[in-house]
Amino acid sequence: MSVGQRVASDHQLARLLQIGVVLEEVVEARAHHHYRALDEELDPEIEALLDEAAEESADHRERLEDLIAQLDAESVSYDEIETLVEAQYGQTKPDDFDGVLYDQLCNEETAYKFYDDLIDAIEGSDSEFSIDRDAVLATLRGIREEEAEGVEEVTEIMERRA
Repeated sequence: MSVGQRVASDHQLARLLQIGVVLEEVVEARAHHHYRALDEELDPEIEALLDEAAEESADHRERLEDLIAQLDAESVSYDEIETLVEAQYGQTKPDDFDGVLYDQLCNEETAYKFYDDLIDAIEGSDSEFSIDRDAVLATLRGIREEEAEGVEEVTEIMERRA
């Protein structure tokens, strides 16, 4: 299933929201990986960035899981979702990037793009869902905005250090 398709059912919406949950887990895991891998003399600005990214991802997961719980749809196996996320979004590993900031920027941009595509797919659909469409879109727009702010924050840090 592509996010570019129109969302036609509760099942499709639930599956796409589950992909968002797993994507957030990947972002959080990568932030923790970098946090543990950094030297003992951790740069306070990078430490704060990684802490914020992990906390934000946990919050996003909770908000997505709340939407999923409200849907009248069968759950998709998380093993299947993890495979989809790995194939689509996890082709690089944290150490593939030249530095923590580049990896964090990639994570933020990937998440932003996913939510942007998901919002477009829902808006492009005239299907009825068992939960309020406006509430789903409001939640996703809020998460997308937070991802955009993350992109800006990482970019600003990178520019100051260039």
